[in-house]
Amino acid sequence: MMLAACGSSNNDDVAVATPPKNVIFFLGDGMGLTTMTAARIYSVGEEGSLTMDTLPEMAFVKTFSGDAQVTDSAPSMAAYMTGVKMNNEVISMSANTVAKDPINDANGNKLANNCGTGNGTPATTLLEMAKAKGYSAGVVSTARVTHATPAATYSHICHRDLENDIAAALVPGGTGYNSALGTNGLEVVLGGGAQFFTPFKNGGKRSDNRDLVAELKAKSYTIANTGADFKAVDAAKTDRLFGVFTSSHMSYDLDRDAAKEPSLAEMTTKAMDVLAKNKKGYFLMVEGGRIDHALHETTAKKALQDTVAFDTAIKAAIDKAKLTDPDLKNTLIVVTADHDHTLVLNGYAKRTGKTTATNPGVLGVVKNYVTGAVEKDLDGAPYPIIAFGNGEKRIQSSRAAMASLTETNTSANDFHQEAVIRMGVGGETHGGTDVFLGAIGMGADTFLGTIDNTKVFGLVKTAGGL
Repeated sequence: MMLAACGSSNNDDVAVATPPKNVIFFLGDGMGLTTMTAARIYSVGEEGSLTMDTLPEMAFVKTFSGDAQVTDSAPSMAAYMTGVKMNNEVISMSANTVAKDPINDANGNKLANNCGTGNGTPATTLLEMAKAKGYSAGVVSTARVTHATPAATYSHICHRDLENDIAAALVPGGTGYNSALGTNGLEVVLGGGAQFFTPFKNGGKRSDNRDLVAELKAKSYTIANTGADFKAVDAAKTDRLFGVFTSSHMSYDLDRDAAKEPSLAEMTTKAMDVLAKNKKGYFLMVEGGRIDHALHETTAKKALQDTVAFDTAIKAAIDKAKLTDPDLKNTLIVVTADHDHTLVLNGYAKRTGKTTATNPGVLGVVKNYVTGAVEKDLDGAPYPIIAFGNGEKRIQSSRAAMASLTETNTSANDFHQEAVIRMGVGGETHGGTDVFLGAIGMGADTFLGTIDNTKVFGLVKTAGGL
């Protein structure tokens, strides 16, 4: 005797909708563990938590590159995107690729490709895999969109400084276009770096005189060059969005004019709105790029504020994702950094609480945790809580001349913290310490332990169904 199936016989004819799978990969450029800690204290005090502190799954990531103990952003981001360990300065290429400096033009611009033939092969990225599956994809950054981190998602080249070539990889059908991005290219590109999309005659750096913005507009991209343009974009009516708001990198968050430049959180959520129109899913990379630049400058306040802005973007993304996927069963959000810096927290400092207009917080000088008195070094001078292992500001003799150092000085927006080893202006280096990775949503529980940066690629690929 056969049993009748439960329910209507018409159920076999009804297609079950498959929920879209979405992956958002957040990268805090240079956001080492000490920078995260300092940013937490700066923003919410010692006992508070940033959004990234609350992510339910976590791991520590090894960041060394193919040829260096301390990586730069190109191979470290490329390792996440491709699963291949490559050499410093190489963008998403095979492990045998040799980084060859570009040839400068008459104006000193690094424009001419010097990679040579047979110098490695492209390594497929997560973003390209997403496009191949019919997903939408986008990149958002506060740095130039042609800078190492975003470039590693959509381009392949032997040297990160070839930003004209990297920009060309974004223009569907144009010379140098990366065909692995599909017929229509990326759906969203937002950040800085207009100079590499603009010809010399218009003040840009393209010696080929191509106007890539015009070419993108001809390919039906909505173009946003200003904050007003960006606010006017209706995501519901926009299939492809391209916005570069500054000639080079976007402003530090402390300096940002909200009328001219959208915040990282605003760019992230609008990108999600555009990408979410694809019912298969999307891959979005979001970079807090200027954290790294402020650390190179040893201007800690700028770095900490940009870290907080990055964290705000993470919260905005989680909140928006939960509107349509409340339990994040079909959304993976990963937060990590590409490398560390040499920032340290000095002394046995009294707890400071968060930084306010009347309290310098972690940007202040070290004070005794029992008496509250300002601590002095062996030369009898106060010293800041935050310092760097190397950087441009090293006192070359006794620090006695720093006896008048105050928290008004150390908490200024443009104060350069002191360093142990003296480097050139802006020359503070990356550090080689492992970095934090946090995750939430589908497949997040696979991120655990201490892992190589190349392993992150496989975990994201599997969780995202790529």
